[in-house]
Amino acid sequence: MTPEQATFLAQQFAQLMEGELPITLKVLRAVPESGRDYRPDAKSRSAWELATHLAQSDVWFLDCILGGAFGFDKAASDAQLAGFTTVADVVAFYEREMPARLARVREASGDDMARLVDFFGMMKRPAAVLLGLANNHGVHHRGQLAAYLRASGSKVPAIYGDSADEPM
Repeated sequence: MTPEQATFLAQQFAQLMEGELPITLKVLRAVPESGRDYRPDAKSRSAWELATHLAQSDVWFLDCILGGAFGFDKAASDAQLAGFTTVADVVAFYEREMPARLARVREASGDDMARLVDFFGMMKRPAAVLLGLANNHGVHHRGQLAAYLRASGSKVPAIYGDSADEPM
């Protein structure tokens, strides 16, 4: 991948993620405090676990891509998680951190976006390509969380079209 191609792809993914950001915020805001412990099955994450994972991992993915290496610092993740006491805390984190990371993606050089990044030894791809994986990961968990909302006592926001609770 050339730096020019990587720049184009990174800009496209940044635009896509910027469009997903308000939708993700709507879903996160819809998680009811009273339904945080809801889980559809014992094997499933709770609504709270999904919400915090979604917020943390979207930011983490972009940090790893921008940094050129994937790694996981459990202590730092746990410390960040300890700072989330309410759904509003999670929303505020996401609302603050995702736009900042997306701005850094938009500012990244073509060389940085073309460099190969190792994803935990499973694959090496240009950084710009991994932005697609980051987006899909977030959309996947947002979909899971949205499916929890009604059962946990909330309303389901419109995502890509009307929901039974919110017309577009």
